[in-house]
Amino acid sequence: MANILIIGAGGVSQVATIKCAMNSNVFSKITLASRTKSKCDNIAKFIKDRLGVTIETAQIDADDTNAVVELIKKTGANLLLNVALPYQDLTLMDACVKAGIPYMDTANYEHPDTAKFEYKLQWAKDEDFKKANTMALLGSGFDPGVTNVFCAYAQQYLFDEINYIDILDCNAGDHGYAFATNFNPEINLREVSAKGRYWQKDKNGVGKWIETEPMEIMFKWDYPKVGVKDSYLLYHEELESLSKNIKGLKQIRFFMTFGQSYLTHMKCLENVGMLRIDEVEHNGVKIVPIQFLKTLLPDPASLGPRTKGKTNIGCVIRGFKDGKEKQVYIYNVCDHEECYKETGAQAVSYTTGVPAMIGSMMIARGIWSGKGVFNMENFDAKPFMDELNKQGLPWEIIEMKPGERYEVE
Repeated sequence: MANILIIGAGGVSQVATIKCAMNSNVFSKITLASRTKSKCDNIAKFIKDRLGVTIETAQIDADDTNAVVELIKKTGANLLLNVALPYQDLTLMDACVKAGIPYMDTANYEHPDTAKFEYKLQWAKDEDFKKANTMALLGSGFDPGVTNVFCAYAQQYLFDEINYIDILDCNAGDHGYAFATNFNPEINLREVSAKGRYWQKDKNGVGKWIETEPMEIMFKWDYPKVGVKDSYLLYHEELESLSKNIKGLKQIRFFMTFGQSYLTHMKCLENVGMLRIDEVEHNGVKIVPIQFLKTLLPDPASLGPRTKGKTNIGCVIRGFKDGKEKQVYIYNVCDHEECYKETGAQAVSYTTGVPAMIGSMMIARGIWSGKGVFNMENFDAKPFMDELNKQGLPWEIIEMKPGERYEVE
């Protein structure tokens, strides 16, 4: 039985906390903490009213490692789930090392001043976790997270060798706003406006990162149960770990769908400097434009009751099995309105929060264990895949003809 401390109180946190409460046979005690305790109290009341389950709440500054250690000791937590901002990944990892308990998150560390997001600084803590006789599990959301598990499942159970992976993320939800982001606006806009990158082996078999201009590469894809959407190549952090851990890989890319309205608004904001991450002076006050923009945009956690439509996130994987070329498409379709009925949050929060709970469950049950820092694909994928079907994120596999084009002309 796990005594879990969850840090962060946004839409993803609401889903993860509710799902932990729904699995009380695994999570005997739940404490939800955030910089703003009232947000935790609201989630706790929702869970009490909906499920009759009581959770504890607390105020915490996730940037203060020592304060987090004290909270771990006070609550007796034996597992920490970080669903706060990725800016806090390193301080929370350090707290878990000091307290000697497992750490989990849903997104890799992102430096607030450089907009650079990578696993380097988190992987560097591997020895610290080994010395502390505990583990860190990185990226247990959907992408990264479930997409890593899909690839691991393919490697472990479907293929002898994988050569090509395309990760495809489609959110076809409609929230009715002219412009809004479905998760933290600052993180979302920084990722989307950055240059694209994908990993590929050259003719000598050396893996290299290929850089593209933002939104430079696009194709149309017919997403099952959603339809044809424009899909743009972006850099995403799971490419970094999967390019290291999938045997025989020759190329891996990531694509995400965007409508023209979103792209037009984003371009306008970029043109007038609203996506800048450095300080500027306004009426004698220093502000960071993208942080100011965040205060003006709708809170993603508020989008649940007005969002309709579906998400479709999956992986197209090509390689060889028993000497024959093989290609599959593994994906999940999630309905915004059904997610809201169950958890009070829209599907983007749901598809991240549910895997965060499942990852916590894998550690709590001892199904996934070890000493050091791990990514999702480092473990047996099947138990996680089984729980996806049980916990509200069922997946499907389509067998495709090897080399079949999936772009829509």
